[in-house]
Amino acid sequence: MAVRAVRGATQLDEDTREHMLDRVAELVTDVMEANGLDVDDFISIIFTATSDLVSEFPAYAARQLGFSDVPLVCARELEIEGSMPRVVRLMAHVETDLLRADVTHVYLHGAANLRRDLSRTTSHD
Repeated sequence: MAVRAVRGATQLDEDTREHMLDRVAELVTDVMEANGLDVDDFISIIFTATSDLVSEFPAYAARQLGFSDVPLVCARELEIEGSMPRVVRLMAHVETDLLRADVTHVYLHGAANLRRDLSRTTSHD
């Protein structure tokens, strides 16, 4: 079994706790479904959030999905002029039999515009 990194992001419509939890849960669930993963396949997840998101820790949504013993960390995304607002990104390290080229990275809602260059991207507008 190999260790792979899976990327993803979602954009929130507003900075509210419930919306944050819903969007991040959707992102994590879609990453799992797109790559045939279970919670036990995850080694760790790093979440970043833009500075305009302060209502909740993104990792809390993963905890609610059963990621109780998976190391999770939250950090601030760089503040770059003109960058997309209200975005949560993740990088998950997983154990999987997928080849690197077969990993599906998941970009949802407005964040789908961040990585149109990826050949295998799932997006929900």
